[in-house]
Amino acid sequence: MVLLSIVEDARVVFPSPAEVGTEEMITNLVLWLKLVIELVGALLIGIGVVITTIRAARVIGRPQLADYDKARLVLSRFLALGLEFQLAADIIGTAVAPSWTQIGKLAAIAVIRTGLNYFLTREIKEQQEEMKGLSGSAES
Repeated sequence: MVLLSIVEDARVVFPSPAEVGTEEMITNLVLWLKLVIELVGALLIGIGVVITTIRAARVIGRPQLADYDKARLVLSRFLALGLEFQLAADIIGTAVAPSWTQIGKLAAIAVIRTGLNYFLTREIKEQQEEMKGLSGSAES
């Protein structure tokens, strides 16, 4: 009886997180954080598209393969960075009480975005090596 009384008194002093609304507040904060990270990722991709469009417009006047490659390289870098942010947002979105459906979707999205990022990064490295080779042979 005494133990039950102590537990009942403790509930009055220390309400549960559900009673205070802590869990709901944390969930909302995480969702806002996810939204901000998604926005940053989308902005990075958008900025990359704008910069690449400007570079591509300049290249049209004096078409050289190296200039096209540089423009593609810029876009690839922005895409890779934007994909990293999008993946981070997806991971954060499932961090708070995920369902099995959400976990499955996250796994699929993670595989797709990681694959895209891998191939983008590989293409960036190949382009950089190719551009170094071209500039090295031009100096000879």
